[in-house]
Amino acid sequence: MSTGMLALLSLLPIIAVAIFLVGLKWPASKAMPISFLVAVALALFVWKVPGENVAAASVNGLVVAVTLLYIIFGSILLLNTLQESGGMRTIRQGFTDISADRRIQVIIIAWLFGSFIEGASGFGTPAAVAVPLMVGLGFPAMAAVVAGMVIQSTPVSFGAVGTPILVGVQSGLSADASITDNFLALVTQIGGQVSILHMIAGTLIPLFVVALMTRFFGKNKSFSEGIKIWKFAIFSAFAMTIPYVIVANTLGPEFPSMTGGLVGLAIVIFAAKKGFLMPKDEVWDFEEKSKWDPEWSGKIEIKLENSGKSMSMLRAWSPYVLVGLFLVLTRLKSLPLKEWLQSVVLKIENIFGSGITASFEILYSPGTVFILVSILTFYIHGMNGRAYKNAWVQSGKTTLAASVALIFTVPMVQVFINTGGGAAGYNQMPIELANGAAALAGEFWPFLATFIGGIGAFIAGSNTVSNMMFALFQYDVGGQIGVDPTWIVALQAVGGAAGNMICVHNVVAASAVVGLVGKEGEVIRKTLFPFVYYSLFAGSVGYSIVWYSQKGLFNIGSIIAVLIVVAAVYIIATNNRRLSLEYPKNRTISK
Repeated sequence: MSTGMLALLSLLPIIAVAIFLVGLKWPASKAMPISFLVAVALALFVWKVPGENVAAASVNGLVVAVTLLYIIFGSILLLNTLQESGGMRTIRQGFTDISADRRIQVIIIAWLFGSFIEGASGFGTPAAVAVPLMVGLGFPAMAAVVAGMVIQSTPVSFGAVGTPILVGVQSGLSADASITDNFLALVTQIGGQVSILHMIAGTLIPLFVVALMTRFFGKNKSFSEGIKIWKFAIFSAFAMTIPYVIVANTLGPEFPSMTGGLVGLAIVIFAAKKGFLMPKDEVWDFEEKSKWDPEWSGKIEIKLENSGKSMSMLRAWSPYVLVGLFLVLTRLKSLPLKEWLQSVVLKIENIFGSGITASFEILYSPGTVFILVSILTFYIHGMNGRAYKNAWVQSGKTTLAASVALIFTVPMVQVFINTGGGAAGYNQMPIELANGAAALAGEFWPFLATFIGGIGAFIAGSNTVSNMMFALFQYDVGGQIGVDPTWIVALQAVGGAAGNMICVHNVVAASAVVGLVGKEGEVIRKTLFPFVYYSLFAGSVGYSIVWYSQKGLFNIGSIIAVLIVVAAVYIIATNNRRLSLEYPKNRTISK
């Protein structure tokens, strides 16, 4: 069978997702079983993978789904605990004291706090922490999920203390021992290149988050109201990405996102309190909840009742401080905690004789951290037993609602990526898909390298897995077209990070923590454009870099990159001019 036909067939499970989940807006609980069946049919009848291997991959997917549900349950439990204790009321007041403007709040929570949590833990944990926090502060559930997904881009490559680079890229490249005798040095160099590409593409991400929020969830449905704070948004981007790039190019891949998030938080919160670069005499807020579109709200009801007890800001924030502290301490290789926690593994080895092993590191899971912190919060916040019991019951009900979608989504992923070694002799589906793209692209491959990384993350739900699948392939393609292959691998890692914005099971998980089950396709429709922007911009810059020595500065990559920048400047300028006419000085944009 031709390379093109194999690539087309490999696309079918993704096309099923695009049609039913995104196009027809079916809930993931209905769309993903169809995608799963398509992947199984291709594996059995085209790739001719043994039935026991397909069954084993499906079982492995179910185990992975359980691990995700465990994290979801823990994050919902922490949110419900804070509601019942009254801590969420104090936290909300604290953010109002920094700024009552929702545009400022979403940058601080999603972009900066989310980047820190991503650097510490990765694997979707920022959405499990930041998304319910935003809902607790009064954001519509869908607005919080969209914001939480869009920031799953710039910090992701260095998430979980550098796992996508140190494990993903290094594991992928190490399959070819002829590349180097020092893979750690090579991937550290690639990590530095990745940070530069991310810094360039990530500059507009906070502005994207704000503009999408005001356009889709504001009273006036206006991009302009978000773009109004472009100065503060770009300042916030650099407050995170400058230390991020410095750390990546001096200390290595472990701490860029964590350091960038923490330094950015300190700088931006201080600036916000001083009103630096913020609109004067202007506060943007959502409309009253009674006027929201019903589709924006999840099934989790945020209660901010006054328990009658006053609570200090430190006490209220202590659960999130403990989450960040525990995630960092359990992820550092220099401490014995990581090795000890990872030694406790629930494992099903060699499922059905297929060689596939399913495992669950239950103590190392972020879900365990969330549950532990919830228990500590019971004592720290002086809760009563009835309120705490209610938090557990409600969390269980919400998690159960998300289970149907995940028990089909993750097995589909596992079947898709375990299609190698079949009787037909084809490579696994993701590699056949990439082969087809490479055959068409030629010298323009840098433009597609990011999209291949993104598709890998979209399918697998992980930048790390995407890098493991495609790093060596990308390296080889770079050599074939005659450019520095390390930059092509860097583009793969950047695209894999951006793919988290549209990854189905990440969206399912983020939606589940706020009870927004069934609206996953609508979320992806809103995050698709930021993903395309990110991948195209990074790909353009990458093309310009790798072909600069042969084609000069004015090549198609640099031209497209400049056009994107000019378009952004034009949009900012024209929208600010329009908004200045619609909203004269000293007018408040609020509910």
